[in-house]
This record gives sequence, structure tokens and C-alpha cells, in this order.
Amino acid sequence: MAQPLFSLDGQSLITPQSVSNQFPSPHHDNQTDLLRTAEAEFAIIINIAMQRFGAGKDLPGAVRWLIGQLHDIRQKFGAVVWQKLIPFIQAHSSSKILQQCPFTRWSFEKPRGYSGDASLIDFIYGHPAVAEEVARSTLLGLDIFEYTINAPGPIAVRERRDILTRYVDDTAAQTGSDTEVLAIAAGHLREAEASKALAEGRLKRWVALDQDPQSIGSIASQFHGTSVEPIDGSVRGLLARKHQLGTFDLIYAAGLYDYLADKVAIRLTQICMEMLKPGGVFLFANFSDEMADDGYMESYMNWELLQRSEADMWRIADASAAENTVEKTVWFGANRNIIYATIRKLP
Repeated sequence: MAQPLFSLDGQSLITPQSVSNQFPSPHHDNQTDLLRTAEAEFAIIINIAMQRFGAGKDLPGAVRWLIGQLHDIRQKFGAVVWQKLIPFIQAHSSSKILQQCPFTRWSFEKPRGYSGDASLIDFIYGHPAVAEEVARSTLLGLDIFEYTINAPGPIAVRERRDILTRYVDDTAAQTGSDTEVLAIAAGHLREAEASKALAEGRLKRWVALDQDPQSIGSIASQFHGTSVEPIDGSVRGLLARKHQLGTFDLIYAAGLYDYLADKVAIRLTQICMEMLKPGGVFLFANFSDEMADDGYMESYMNWELLQRSEADMWRIADASAAENTVEKTVWFGANRNIIYATIRKLP
């Protein structure tokens, strides 16, 4: 069998270098001038922010302002200059202040070795699993945390969890007790905690595929005795067809496509379509190119993402299945920070 013409590094599939490689580099001299200008603008902005931090008043408001300014710089100077500005920002003394926030610190330090791990998402959910980590934070860190987990991106992530729960429950209502669901890069499968279909035993199986042993262990412990089936598996394994999982009424990948280049995303989508039963639905989500927190996430949180536009999502969906065999939709979440695509396999 032919091997994929691309390679994945296991956990985190996107690096700062691979993000910057998505964009053509401007002329070197022009790039150097732009970087100097960007550094000067950041210096002015962070000086104002540090004064606000020092005053100790309305710290969430100060963080909100800084996040907005970083987004504007990122948009103004473009991806290549922004990637070169990130180390400059991270080296600034403000990092020691902002990383007192437990959410920011966890993302930057990457205790599990990669970006966007399941415990990081638990901070967004306010889950008890990270309560001890939050409790160890300084008062200043908690003040910053008050805004960072209520910024537009985390709000959209919480909505995404609820959307996934609804899709599972609606699918079970339509297909009955033989419903089979697959979550790819399942994390801690927190969307299952609120699922009525799972609680009432109306699912035949809910396969949770993830390549992080800690996530698999968490799922196995929490959902022991239910129809949830944790499986230690990877995107690489799916692409190489190493996982014989069967077919499903619903397949979803909620936080994975943020780390997949188009070529990999299209191939994975094609394979997921093959695993759908007639009438089944595949859903994938991506942080959108309209998200407001990108500059802060990529710099102070060291959280690299590939954001996608509506056209990007359509391109992946259109390349993944023949037009006359599926129904496709692309739509935004409530605050447009996350964008979704659903592909239904016609009976």
C-alpha cells in the first residue's frame, strides 16, 4: 500500500515554522523594516499594558485591551513578520506577568508536550480536573484568568462542546439504540458528560480515539461501564488505515483540524466519509480567521493554530466527496470564532 506523501510528528501537527511556510516571504529588506516597525509598535502597546497592570485596577480589562492590540498587530503586519515577532514578545518581561494565569502558563509550558492538550481545554470548561492547578495561582494570575477564559475563543470552545453533545443526542434520537459515534482526537470527551443519550443507554457505542495515553486513561476511568470505547490511536493510523473501527452514524473531529494542513485535512475527511453509514454525518470544526484571540494565543500562550475561512472549509469539504453523494454545509458558531462543516452521506 502506498504511504502518505506527508509526515506527521505525532502529537502537535503544526509548528511555528510550518505555519509561516504557508505564506510567501516578502523581500528580505522589506521584511526587516516591517519587523522593526512591528517591534516598535509592540513596545508602545506593552508599555501601556504594563502601566495598567502596575496600577492594579481592572486587570481583566487591561488583558482584554492587550489581546485586541495583539490581534491588530498580527493582522497589520502579516503572517511572516508576525512569526518573527513572536519570540520578541515571548522574551518580554510581561510574559512573567501573564503566565501567572494558569491557562496561559499551561499552554506555554505544554506539560503533555504539545499544544491544545485536553487539560488545557479543561481550563476553558472550568472543569474540576484542573481545579488544583487553578488554586495554586497567584491573585494576579487569577485576575488575568478571569478574562482569558472568557475571551471570544474560549467562549466559542464551550459552545463547541455543547454543539457536539447536541449532535450526538440528536443522532441517537433519529437512529435509535444502534447509534454508533466516533470522536477523533477525543481529548477527555467532556461533551459526553452532558449527553442524555449516553446517560440513558441509547448508544450502541461511542468510540473515542486519541493518541495521548493520559486522555485515553481519563476516558476509560470516567466512562467505565458505559458504551464509550476509548481507543489509543492517531491521525497517522487513520491515514494509514491501521485502525479497523467499523462504520458510524456520526463522526466528528472538533479540535483537530486546527493543526492539519489542507492536504492532510482533505485525506482525513475522505477516510472519514468512507467510515460513515448511509445517512451518516461527518462534522469537523476549525478556529476561524475571524477569531479575536489569535495574537495572544500564538505569542504569550505559544499555541500555534491554522485558522480557516469559510472558503477554506468549503475547499476541504468539496475535495472530500463527490457532489452527488453528499449534502454539505458550512456555518459559524455564535461569535464566529469557530467555523463548522458538516457532510452528510446520502442514503
